[in-house]
Amino acid sequence: MSDVLKTMQISAAGMKTQGVRIRVISENIANASSLPTSPGDEPYRRKTVTFKNTLDRESGLETVEISKVRRDPSSFPLKYQPSHPAANGDGYVQAPNVNSLIEMADLREAQRSYEANLNVIKASKAMVQATIEVLR
Repeated sequence: MSDVLKTMQISAAGMKTQGVRIRVISENIANASSLPTSPGDEPYRRKTVTFKNTLDRESGLETVEISKVRRDPSSFPLKYQPSHPAANGDGYVQAPNVNSLIEMADLREAQRSYEANLNVIKASKAMVQATIEVLR
């Protein structure tokens, strides 16, 4: 029975990290078209999530957790909008370094991983319930 609980703990940790990843991706998508408001300001900078394996000494389990949420150092694309208040002398405005296509692909991957972990928890719960029914 303890192996089933360990499996559930590992999956719960996976769900937690993917939940954070989904929130960060959602923030990126929400700010994909946010332009700076004045000259010299930077637009929204995309965030990325990195993971790490962590050993829980008490349970002996190796689980995943968020290592860092970082800002993507890639350059900002330029949009030609000479009437924008943040436009440079040539009429270009720095836009966020967010590619909605990449964000949507990352979001889909995070959702699938979240769902996979949820299905493991559901299967483990069903096994525990079946065991209890047999013991009755």
